[in-house]
Amino acid sequence: MDEIQIRELKREDAEKLIEYTKRIGAETDNLSFGPEGFPLTIDDEAKNLENMHDDPKSIMLGAFKADKIIANGSISSLPRRMSHRAELGLSVLKSEWNKGIGSIMLEKLIEFSKSSGIEIINLEVRNDNQSAIHLYEKFGFKHIGTSPAFFKIEDKYYDFEIMYLDLR
Repeated sequence: MDEIQIRELKREDAEKLIEYTKRIGAETDNLSFGPEGFPLTIDDEAKNLENMHDDPKSIMLGAFKADKIIANGSISSLPRRMSHRAELGLSVLKSEWNKGIGSIMLEKLIEFSKSSGIEIINLEVRNDNQSAIHLYEKFGFKHIGTSPAFFKIEDKYYDFEIMYLDLR
């Protein structure tokens, strides 16, 4: 594997993260956005990254290759009576699929969750994204249901699998 650095994304990574979301959004229909990425300014994204950093139960990681983000993963804590839970997000550029980066990122996110007191990690994944489902199952995530018509892309609906990992 080429030289890859995985680290927490900080405020100064906002522009690179916006570029990444536009690139990955153009490569796959498995995400909640397309080639437009998220409709955020660099300042908005910088503030989001700062907020993630300031939350002891949340983290945004980036995998870098040649100073460009090639994968992104996050653990986002939930509030109040759900504070023992967090939502997981993970994406990898298509050119980097099947190279182990998703596994490395997921391992780091699970380690962070354990050390932060997160007890349960939730995620949703498009039910025809078998490679992602396989990755999550490999790390012990269990299926707990299906959310029908979770996405609508043009005139077609896509169901999502709801999965969780119990760290207790």
